Amino acid sequence: MFAGWGRFVYRNRWATLIGSGVLLATSVVLLMMGGTLTSGGPLTSNLQSARAGNLITSELGVAKVTSNFDLIFRSDSLTVTDPQYQAAVADALAPIQGDPRISKLVSPYNAPNTTVAQAFTSKDGHEALVSVELTSSGQQAWKDYDDMRGKVHSSTLAVTGTGFVAINQAFNKTLESDLQRAETVTLPVTLILLVLIFATIVAAGLPLGVGILTIVGGIGGTFFLNRFTDVSQYALNIVTLIGLGVSIDYSLFIVNRFRDELARGQNREDAVATTMATAGRAITFSGLTVAVGLSAMLFFQGTFMASMGAAGAIVVAVAVLYALTFLPALLAVLGPRVNRWRLPFMRGRTSGGGFWSALATWVMKRPIVVLVPTVAFLVIAATPFLQLRLANGNVDMLPTHIEARQGYDRLVADFQGQDQTTFNIVVNYPDGSPLTASRIADQYALERRIASIPGVLHTSSIYDLDPNLGLSEYTQLYTGDPNNLPQPVRQLMSSTVGKHVVLIQASTNAEISSNTARDIVKAIRADRAVTDGSVLVGGATAIDVDVIQFIYDQVPLAVGTVVLVTYVLLFLLTGSVVLPLKAVVLNFLSIGASFGALVFIFQQGHFANLLGFTPQSLDPSIPVILFSIVFGLSMDYEVLLVSRMHEEYVRLGDNTAAVASGLEKTGRLITGAAAVMFTVFMAFGLAEVVIIKAIGIGLAIAVAIDATIVRSLVVPAVMRLLGEANRKPPPGGYAADLPGERGREGGGWSPVVRRRWTLLLCADPQVTGAVRLVWDGSRLAFRPGRGLHPPDSVRAGLRTAISAVRRLGPGLSRGRGWPASVVRVVGAVARNWIPARRNSPDGGLTGAAPLRQAGPPGAPPSGFARHLPMEWEDSQ
Repeated sequence: MFAGWGRFVYRNRWATLIGSGVLLATSVVLLMMGGTLTSGGPLTSNLQSARAGNLITSELGVAKVTSNFDLIFRSDSLTVTDPQYQAAVADALAPIQGDPRISKLVSPYNAPNTTVAQAFTSKDGHEALVSVELTSSGQQAWKDYDDMRGKVHSSTLAVTGTGFVAINQAFNKTLESDLQRAETVTLPVTLILLVLIFATIVAAGLPLGVGILTIVGGIGGTFFLNRFTDVSQYALNIVTLIGLGVSIDYSLFIVNRFRDELARGQNREDAVATTMATAGRAITFSGLTVAVGLSAMLFFQGTFMASMGAAGAIVVAVAVLYALTFLPALLAVLGPRVNRWRLPFMRGRTSGGGFWSALATWVMKRPIVVLVPTVAFLVIAATPFLQLRLANGNVDMLPTHIEARQGYDRLVADFQGQDQTTFNIVVNYPDGSPLTASRIADQYALERRIASIPGVLHTSSIYDLDPNLGLSEYTQLYTGDPNNLPQPVRQLMSSTVGKHVVLIQASTNAEISSNTARDIVKAIRADRAVTDGSVLVGGATAIDVDVIQFIYDQVPLAVGTVVLVTYVLLFLLTGSVVLPLKAVVLNFLSIGASFGALVFIFQQGHFANLLGFTPQSLDPSIPVILFSIVFGLSMDYEVLLVSRMHEEYVRLGDNTAAVASGLEKTGRLITGAAAVMFTVFMAFGLAEVVIIKAIGIGLAIAVAIDATIVRSLVVPAVMRLLGEANRKPPPGGYAADLPGERGREGGGWSPVVRRRWTLLLCADPQVTGAVRLVWDGSRLAFRPGRGLHPPDSVRAGLRTAISAVRRLGPGLSRGRGWPASVVRVVGAVARNWIPARRNSPDGGLTGAAPLRQAGPPGAPPSGFARHLPMEWEDSQ
C-alpha cells in the first residue's frame, strides 16, 4: 500500500506540491486570524470546589474578580501617613484618576473604613497598596493595564504592579518570549546538526523546511480549534515543541532512506516507492502512536490539558501529512540533486559504522551482565518520583525578575492578611430556605466546629455579629421579620445568605497548597452533621485538592487505554506479540527515569540556581503532559529500529546478527534524530515559565535515555535473551505486511525478496482470480480476488487450493482456519516448489524439473502448477 502511495505521489508530484501549497496558505490564513487563548484555569469540571464557586456566584451574586490589578508604592524614608507620601501617591495616580476604564480604585486614603485602610498599609508602614478594578476583561484588560501602568510613575516612590491582570499578562508575555527564544535557538542549531548528518545543504534543509511548515500548520490548526472550544495559552508552546521535533524526525527518516535508495541505483520512482514502503510506513505508525499518547490528555476533560492534547494531535497529523505528501513529491522533483552542495571533507554516511555493531555484539555476548545493572540504574533514577508532590501552579512559575512576580511576593510578605488562605464553606439546602430554626442550629454548630480545627485562625459568617450573642439570639434574629434587621446585618446577609445557601468563611495562615491547608479542607468535608443539607468547600486549596484527586482518578483509565491501543498498533506493525510488550516495558523505564529527574530537579530544587527557577511542587498537568508526549515519541526509534532489524533478520536469518546489523545501519541516523530532538526540547528547557521548562527538560532527558542507554544496551540485551520469541506470532498466524520478510526453504533461508507477488488461483478456468495468494517474501496469505466474484466461487477457490496443497505434502500439520492452514502447509513444503513461468497458453503454468530460481528476478517458486490453473502476477 505504501509503495503504491509512493508511486502515486511520484506520478502526481506537481499536483501534490500544489496541494501542499494550498494547505500552507490555509494555515497562514488561520494563523493570521488568530484566536483568544485562555489563561488555562485549572478547573471547569463538576468537582465539589467548582460547584461551591458556582453556588456563590449564582446565589450570592459574588463574581470572581478577574479584572483587577494592584499597585504597591514604597519609600524607605517616608511612611504611608506622612503628607509627602500621600501627595506622591496622588501625583502618581493622577494620570489614571477618572479613567472610564476603571470601575473602582481603593487606596489607604479613600478606604471605606479603618480596617481596610490598615490592610492596605504594610506592616512596616512604608508601603501603600492601591487596588484597581477594570471594566474590561481578558486580553482587553491586559492592554488597559499596560497603558495605565505606563502612566503611573513617581520620582519619590518606587512603584510595582501586580494582581490578577498583571500576573496573567506576565504569563502570556513570558510564554511568547519563551517561544521566540526556543525557535531562535532551535532552528540554527538544528540546521547545523542536519548538515552534519547529511553532509549536504539541500538534504539538510528539507527536514527543517518541513518543520517550519508543520509549525505554521499546527498553530493555524490550534487557532481553528479555538473557534470550537477554549484552548490554553500553553498550547502554542506545546504545539511548537511537538511539531518541530516530530516533523524534523520524520523528514530525516524519509530523506535518509530516499538517498540510500538512490545510492543503490534505483530510479526516482522506485526510490520514492521504497522510501514510502519503509520509512513512510514507519512514520505513519509512529505518528499514530504519538497521537494515541497525546490522546491521554483527552481523558482529563475540564482541565486545559484536553485542549492541549487535541492541539498536539493536530500538529502530529500535519507533520505526518507533509512527510507523506509534500516531502516525497519534492524529493521526486529533486532526485539526485538532493545531494547537491555537499560539504568538503564529509563523506555524508547515513548508516552507522562499526561502533554500533561492535557495541551490540559485545552486549549480546553478556546480556545478563549488561541488562541487570542497566535496568537497576534506570529504576534507581526513577525512585525520586516516589516522593512526588503535586500542587496547582501559581505565580511561583514565573521568574523572580518579572515585576508581577516581585509585586506578588512583596504583597504576601509585607501586608497583613495577604498571606492567609481562605476557605469558602457553602451550606446548601436545595429544597428551601436555609434560615429555619433547625438549620440555623446546624450552621451555628458547624461554624464552631470549623473554628476548632487545628490551623484555622478564625471564621466569619452571619453568626459572628457580636461575641455576646448565642444560638437563641441568632435564631430569633434570622427567623423574625427581615424588615426589622439592622442595615449592617442586611449588608452582611446580602453577600453571605442566598435563597438556598449560607456562606461561612474560614482562614488560615498556611500556604494554599500546604499540607496544613489541605488537611483543613479534608476535615471540613468529613463533617456530616448538617442533617438536611450539604456542605461544599471551595477556594484555592479546595480546587488544588479536587484537581489532584481528579488527575489521580483518571490516570489508570488514560494510561491503560494508551498502552492497549499502542500495543495493538505495534502488533499490526510487527506481527509479533512479544516486541510490542518489550517496547511498552522499555518505554516505562525511560518515562520513569525522566519523571524521577523531574522531581529531583524541580521539586527538590537541584540545579535551581543554574536553571533559574523557584523549587516547588509539580503542577499536576506536568506528569500527564510528559507521559502523553514521551510514550508516543519513544516509539519513533522503536519503530525504525525494529523495522530495520527485521530487514536484517530477513537478510541474515540470525537474530543476534540481525540485531547487531540493525543497530549498525540505524546508529548514525537515530543518533542524529535524537540529537535534533534533544536540541528542540532543551531549547524549550530555556523557558522562564516553569511548566514549559519542566516539560522541555523532561522530554530531553527521556529522549537522551531512550536513544542511548535503552537503545544501545537494553534493547540488544533483551532481544538476545528473547531470541526467536521476538517474532512469535499470535495463535492463528497473523502475517504483518513487512518489507523484506523471508521464508524458510528447506533448512536454510532464501534470499531477500522485497517485491510482493500474487498467485491468482482459479476455482475453474471460467473464474480467473477468484482468490489471490499473496507472497511477501516469507508468508503466504489469501486475499479476495480482483473484481466482483460470486461468494461460491471464492469458497470453491479456497477448497481447490487447500486440496492442491494437501496433495503436495501428505501428513503435514494443519493450522487454525483455511488461510492459516495454507500458509503453514505451503511454508513447510517450499522445498518442493518449482519455478514459475508467466502467461502459459493454457492459462496456468507448466512445470519442469525443480529449480532454485527461474522466471522474473525475485519471483517466488511455485508448486501448484501440477495441480490447478494459476499464474503469478507482479503486484508491487
